[in-house]
Amino acid sequence: MTEPNVEETNTTEPNIRHIAAIDLGSNSFHMVVAKVIGNGLQIVSRHKQQVRLADGLDDYMNLDNASIQRGLDCLAMFAERLLDFSPENVRIAATHTLRQANNAHIFLSRSKHVLPFPIEVIPGVEEARLIYLGVAHTQPEWEKKLVVDIGGGSTEMIIGEGFEPHLLNSKQLGCVSYTNKYFHNGKLSKKNFSKAILSVEQKLESLSQPYKKFGWDAALGSSGTIKAIREVLIGLGYEDGLITLERLKQLIDELCQLDQIEDINLDGLTDDRKPVFAAGVAILYAIFKSLSIDCMHFSDGALREGLMYEMEERFQRSDIRMRTTENLATKHQVDFVHANNVRTQAELFLNQVGKSLDIEPNSELCSLLSWGALLHEVGLSISYKGFHRHSAYILQHTNMPGFNQEQQQVLAALVRFQRKALKLQEMPELSIYKPKQILPLIAMLRLAIVLNGQRKGSSELAPLTLSIVDVGDGNHEKDENNAHYQKWKLTSSNSEWLEENRLLHADLLTEQSYWKNAGWHLKF
Repeated sequence: MTEPNVEETNTTEPNIRHIAAIDLGSNSFHMVVAKVIGNGLQIVSRHKQQVRLADGLDDYMNLDNASIQRGLDCLAMFAERLLDFSPENVRIAATHTLRQANNAHIFLSRSKHVLPFPIEVIPGVEEARLIYLGVAHTQPEWEKKLVVDIGGGSTEMIIGEGFEPHLLNSKQLGCVSYTNKYFHNGKLSKKNFSKAILSVEQKLESLSQPYKKFGWDAALGSSGTIKAIREVLIGLGYEDGLITLERLKQLIDELCQLDQIEDINLDGLTDDRKPVFAAGVAILYAIFKSLSIDCMHFSDGALREGLMYEMEERFQRSDIRMRTTENLATKHQVDFVHANNVRTQAELFLNQVGKSLDIEPNSELCSLLSWGALLHEVGLSISYKGFHRHSAYILQHTNMPGFNQEQQQVLAALVRFQRKALKLQEMPELSIYKPKQILPLIAMLRLAIVLNGQRKGSSELAPLTLSIVDVGDGNHEKDENNAHYQKWKLTSSNSEWLEENRLLHADLLTEQSYWKNAGWHLKF
């Protein structure tokens, strides 16, 4: 379904920046196109396609071929609208189902041939943050807000003030998954509703008191499930569109008078929303009860609006992610002096060799190297033994606002391979980044760490220069997913630098052997 705005203009309109955000949800895929005007965004078109991706998950959490194809067909349609868009003006976020699917990489790999823009699989709490941002920018009337978004596979609940979220949660409660679990027989009964409601209440038990204690000025619901409930309530005569516990109870009673989901025929309810409507009502009713919500307003803002507002230069994510990185370093008592020395050295190396590696200055890869350097020792808070593995686990599984799932995987890989043997067979499978982009970052970070191994600071050493050349001996097959064909060389203006730093020399010899075992080449 496409909802064009009458003011839609060509993307080549002079001096106007057009941006697009795509939300790959468990039930529907949505695309919003907007143009940046002054300090705001003007929506020029909305596009929605029901894909029911979550329906394709089997008992082993793999997507079936039919659901993958439905998703790809939808992306192909979206691609037609984005023909003239440059990558920096498009952001695509995948949510619960692609977070859960074991074979998500198959969908992501095939999507590259359909839609030439990277797809970010975002963690649940990051999804919650972006939803809140979308609502906050489109619904500024209330300062302190509770935002609820019921999707196909997960439900996000956030309390924030202004544009800053304070409490964020993402729970595995979705209208598609709950339909499959509690209404799989298509039966509308009080028993099925009671089971679904009780399940939600149990999952919300731990957060109900903190949320109620924090409080809010207004409760706002976003996205399709809550929009559908609002439209049905208006059809029942509640013209103000407000959602209350009593009205939800009445709606459940109305539904229980029917026998099957297919019998539902309510004013305001679209055919595509009908199959998952009952589960959505049950989830929202349980949320109202658990959080003691009086009434809820509907907000047009959601995840895709949050994505767009972050794309606009005045709302860059860099500050959010740097704040996240510094907070995580503080939490795990990182030695900031040492971490900053490693970061400075790694950034210097990147400046020296970035051009030969086709890494653009100030690119995302530069930032990932800097953040990885700052966080490489977070695992020391657990144990020195194997701390590189502890660091990797923390960075992969900690809530990191501003980072998508793959960016966290890259950071985890950087710190995982910062020392000891280069067991590159343990590299994660990535879809946005390629190994040939990440492996050089690992090399630079390792060298920066070795050079700062005695924690004296780089001022103790004469300036070092890192360079990269092709091996060129004809004996090494070029493999762009590795560093087999590259020779890395460290040189100093002081020809005696190794003799004057014997411990460092020994450490570099050890590092050289690690590189050799991995098929890499290091000379100094």
